[in-house]
Amino acid sequence: MFFSHLSHKINPLKRKILNDPYYRFKNLEEIAIASELGIKIDVNSATIDDWLRLPFFSIHQARLLVELRSNGVQFLSIEDMATALNITPQRLQPLMPILDFCYCDSDSLVMPQKVNINLASREELQTLPLLSSKLIEQIIDHRQAEGKYQNLANFQQRLSLDGQFIAQLMYYIQF
Repeated sequence: MFFSHLSHKINPLKRKILNDPYYRFKNLEEIAIASELGIKIDVNSATIDDWLRLPFFSIHQARLLVELRSNGVQFLSIEDMATALNITPQRLQPLMPILDFCYCDSDSLVMPQKVNINLASREELQTLPLLSSKLIEQIIDHRQAEGKYQNLANFQQRLSLDGQFIAQLMYYIQF
């Protein structure tokens, strides 16, 4: 109730930025507005869509960061990101107001290390809880025959998996 009351008092651009989680910022002024509204992107859990929200970010840069992250690389500073992207930290500095560098302990029981279901080898899939060898074979066969899984719903549908099973497995996989 408070939020809807508040949204009437802010200008249309701020309302759009606040209400659209996929809004692509066009310039640094909009980054400043997003920061003012408390919007943050966690660098170590950002998706391609998250990266593409940023002005001056290409699909190639977004994919690279997500791929590195899925392979276990953690970014602890703007310098880490810049090095990965082969650019100067100064180019990323204007984005700092909305970037969060959260450290994620990969050994933590609270936050299990996720395996990219589209890239994982048979051996990597065997490390996941809940997966039988039969299901691992199905995952690999479907991936080879029909291409990458698009998302969790596509994965569930293609393999005809039960909702409760997916609810448990989703904490261990990514796409």
